[in-house]
Order: sequence, then structure tokens, then C-alpha cells
Amino acid sequence: MIAGPSGVGKGTVVRGVRRRLGDAVVLSVSATTRSPRPDEIDGGDYFFVDEEGFDRMVRDGELLEWAEVFHGHRYGTPAGSVEFHRSAGRDVLLEIDVFGARQVRDRAPDAVLILLEPPSRDELERRLRARGTESEADIAERLAKADRELAQRDRFDHVVVNDDVERASSQVAAIIEASRAHPGPSDRPTEDPSA
Repeated sequence: MIAGPSGVGKGTVVRGVRRRLGDAVVLSVSATTRSPRPDEIDGGDYFFVDEEGFDRMVRDGELLEWAEVFHGHRYGTPAGSVEFHRSAGRDVLLEIDVFGARQVRDRAPDAVLILLEPPSRDELERRLRARGTESEADIAERLAKADRELAQRDRFDHVVVNDDVERASSQVAAIIEASRAHPGPSDRPTEDPSA
């Protein structure tokens, strides 16, 4: 499971991991109540559901984890797909919110939690601004949330600093491969040796 603040590059690192590991890892597709962006595909990028549908998924226990992230939009991981792939012996990669990671650990104690950190708060702010999708208020909200999220680093098995996408992707892929040889959560977080 890869978690980290908005703008840290989770999606980019996940794409790099999938290039390295191929079919050895399945990406979980999250459900969300937000509207799709122009380039997003329902069922590929996210499962786009309305508020009533999301409420039903929560009520019926269909989500492994869920959270309200920004502007009242909710995101969650459908449990059925994760359980199906895990029962078939496949590794499932989740790209989720930092606080959602706690919910997953409660329901799947053997999950390997990886926190993706920015090289600095200034760099995180630069990345958020470069996206050009958030207002000043949104950026301030995302940075404040990032401070709270990064304070949770001790709850993760591994911490990877995304200062170079290729290096970070390689490191995450190596963590996933190592977890196959030694399943189960580690006793303490490991640091990126180059940080």
C-alpha cells in the first residue's frame, strides 16, 4: 500500500512500479464521489459513484477503507476486488490516503505500508502549484493536511522519499519483492538510505 500527501507523486511512482513488476502486481481501483476529470475513465482510473451509492457501499461493508478527502469528496477501496486477487495469490497495490492506511492495517494486518514523502515541504508546494488545478485556499488546505499526514510516518513499515521518480519507483518495487520473501509487517519503519 502506497500512501502520501496530495502532490507527492503517488500516481507517478505507482506507474513506475507497475512497469517494473508487470502482472506480478494488481492495482486496486478506488471508488470516489467526485466527478471524473476529462482524461479519466470510469472503472479504469476510479469507480465514479454518487453519494447514495457510496453510502450503500459503506453501510454494506463493501469498502476496505474510506475517507472524506477534500471538498466533501469521498474515496474508498472496494474490498471485494482486493480479496479476490489476494485469494488468487496476487499482490494488490493500493494508492490511498495516509489515514486510510490505518483502516487497511486494521482489516489486513499483513499489509505492507509504504509512506511516500516529498523531499521537502517547499517541493510539495511547488508540485501542487505546478498542477494548476487548485486555488490558493486548496493549496493551503492540502499543505496543512500534508503536515498531519507526514506526522504519521511511524505507523508505516517503510518510508520512501520521492526526490527522483525512477529511484523511488525502484525502491518501492524492491520493497514489494522483498515482502514476498518475508511476508508480514516489519517491526519498525525503514528509511530511504539516500535520504
